[in-house]
Amino acid sequence: MGESQRIQLGTIGALLLSVVSSVSIVICNKALISSLGFMFATTLTSWHLLVTFCSLHVALWMKLFEHKPFDPRAVMGFGILNGCSIGLLNLSLGFNSVGFYQMTKLAIIPCTVLLETFFFRKNFSGTIKCSLAILLLGVGIATVTDLQLNALGSVLSLLAIITTCIAQIMTNTIQKRFKVSSTQLLYQSCPYQAITLFVIGPFLDGLLTNLNVFAFKYTPQVLVFIVLSCLISVSVNFSTFLVIGKTSPVTYQVLGHLKTCLVLAFGYVLLHDPFSWRNILGILVAVVGMVLYSYFCTMESQQNANEATAQLSQVKESEADPLLGAENGTSLVTDGLSPNNPAWSSNKDLNA
Repeated sequence: MGESQRIQLGTIGALLLSVVSSVSIVICNKALISSLGFMFATTLTSWHLLVTFCSLHVALWMKLFEHKPFDPRAVMGFGILNGCSIGLLNLSLGFNSVGFYQMTKLAIIPCTVLLETFFFRKNFSGTIKCSLAILLLGVGIATVTDLQLNALGSVLSLLAIITTCIAQIMTNTIQKRFKVSSTQLLYQSCPYQAITLFVIGPFLDGLLTNLNVFAFKYTPQVLVFIVLSCLISVSVNFSTFLVIGKTSPVTYQVLGHLKTCLVLAFGYVLLHDPFSWRNILGILVAVVGMVLYSYFCTMESQQNANEATAQLSQVKESEADPLLGAENGTSLVTDGLSPNNPAWSSNKDLNA
């Protein structure tokens, strides 16, 4: 099996793990919140991150991965930003209607595209943008029902969109810049995320629910679901960093909307949630957008790989044939001087 095939299988595995674990934790948390009355989402997320850190610490002790420290300020800033984005998303849901919250989640994709275009000079083709538009239209039809606006909720949603986009872009860029794996980045940033959410979690949950998380009656059934949710979260957090590192923040958001469609479908099948023709139509349109996005991404990746291979073979031929090298402007080794480095090699870090 070639290196490219292993990379593709690893990416597919990461995508499947992310979908399965995310849908599982949503169903588990829905039962915990709706059926058992545990409404403290932000505090629960801090426990998720704490359990994830402890699990990774055990994995490090078992030498399943290597600890690779890097810029502590970047790790701290990234961890705190991630924690704040989660808190702001929960606040957005609390101070807005469900429909407006869904619009907030939909806005993350175009905002990410804009940020990567202007600040990272990343080009998105017209076909990719068109497929994303179809996807967003479908998810909007399926999920957005009521749109009730208010000033505070709009500001919170805007802040949630910005922090989430930046955090997800940083997840990708930090892994490439410091040459760290998704596991190494998650292990080092988890404590900062957990502490941030553990400090602000009880306050935010109390503000949104008028309940005290520490005064809640923890029955054995509630504890079982909390433990189950925390265990599933290890897979969710790991797969999130893995997917963003292997693909891109935009692809991760596309995957997130696939999860939304699956949650709607599972809710109808397993929990008998209300379902209408609008949900079915929206899911079908969204699936078409996802298929088109996957197809165009695959085609562009193959095209880029073919161009890189052709360019590499051309450079090798020019090095082997002095006349061809002279025609192409490649300097030769003469009088003990080293040849100039090919232009493509100086940009290898940009294409990593």
